[in-house]
Amino acid sequence: MKKQIKINDRLIGYGVSPYIIAEMSANHNGDINAAYSIIEAAKSSGADAVKIQTYRPDTITLKSQKEDFVVKGGLWDGRTLYDLYEEAHTPWDWHKPLFDHARRVGITIFSSPFDTTAIDLLEDLDAPAYKIASFEAIDLPLIRYAASTGKPMIISTGMADQTEIAEAVDAAKSAGCTDLAILHCVSGYPAPAEDYNLKTIPDMIDRFGLATGLSDHTLDNTTAIASVVLGASIIEKHFTLDRNGGGPDDSFSLEPAEMAALCRDTKTAWAALGQVDYGRKSSEQGNVQFRRSLYFVRDMAAGETITPDCIRSVRPGYGLPPKYFDSIVGQTIIEDISKNTPVKMRVIK
Repeated sequence: MKKQIKINDRLIGYGVSPYIIAEMSANHNGDINAAYSIIEAAKSSGADAVKIQTYRPDTITLKSQKEDFVVKGGLWDGRTLYDLYEEAHTPWDWHKPLFDHARRVGITIFSSPFDTTAIDLLEDLDAPAYKIASFEAIDLPLIRYAASTGKPMIISTGMADQTEIAEAVDAAKSAGCTDLAILHCVSGYPAPAEDYNLKTIPDMIDRFGLATGLSDHTLDNTTAIASVVLGASIIEKHFTLDRNGGGPDDSFSLEPAEMAALCRDTKTAWAALGQVDYGRKSSEQGNVQFRRSLYFVRDMAAGETITPDCIRSVRPGYGLPPKYFDSIVGQTIIEDISKNTPVKMRVIK
């Protein structure tokens, strides 16, 4: 099993800082200039990659008013799937300009394809990786087709149980994917933090042996930052210029200042993990002197016997450690000592 992958020469997974993906999704709201601005803002915020979605309404659903095709409840209540995806999709003729713009800006760009024709389009653009969305994690033929490109792949696992995740992983590997990662995900929009059960992440790492991350649909960064402590090496969050922009995904997306905070704070959390180390840290060196130690608290002449009232455990730390208190009591002083002097072995017989 392989716990690291690489996208555009960026190592991702165990032992390196979290890889942050800014998910544009539908947040361009039908304006390519907004899409350009989102790419630029993702770069400025410190994200490693910006991700788009590649589908047309007719490649993802059917144009029907039947009840099966009408959303019930949630953000998109009453909308037909076709109309929703018509509004939300990224036009295919935008893809090359968006890829070109991201490369000029200096940020990695890749996409979630939703059918084989989307993968063909993305291959023509030399997409560096593929992301399989949670709702497509059970589409094993799609996974195999993406895997056959030989590109790195990230699979979101929202709604998928252990068996379905294993099937998706096996499909990717059997079709030739050697750089594979999975994301723990809750497919609620937004999703409450308590639904995330982040303890699942280390279990996924142990169970599947892959680079593992989090696709986070909560409204702030707390869940994502906490996931890093449990081993998440990829963080994906929806990203927008304005949460009040009115688009399908704007309301549960991060704005630029929040994305910058996510990039900063997840890296801080990762750095804080470090390694098992009981040794004294560099930032502690100057404070060793303020630990307790033994001091003489009265004047003593050579030949006197140390009694309990002669010494005390106090700050600073220039004398013997307090653990020697009982063994020193009853010993003899071999030279004159003035009070407030640290206890040293050399003055004790």
